[in-house]
Amino acid sequence: MENRKFRLHDGKKGAAFAVRITPRASHNKITELQSDGTIKVHIAAPPVDDAANKELLKFMAEVLGVPKSRIDIVAGASGRDKLLSVLDMDADMVHRRILAYLD
Repeated sequence: MENRKFRLHDGKKGAAFAVRITPRASHNKITELQSDGTIKVHIAAPPVDDAANKELLKFMAEVLGVPKSRIDIVAGASGRDKLLSVLDMDADMVHRRILAYLD
């Protein structure tokens, strides 16, 4: 699994990464790391009244081991493709924690 590469970006205060969500899944899980760096995530919540976005932030906070307040959707809030930012964590640490989750 350590050979898989995906693109993360270091920001001034943290890292940003792309996700593609599939709502209404049986449970929350990361399903794939795509060749373009996008992380595919299945979310149990429906895409209604911001429920899927809230569930995505909660789930990714658990995966990364950070408080929900440190993760935000910076682009794509109304679509399946989103850009998330995580504060106080560099891209390398995000990469390691996502790979650890997949193992």
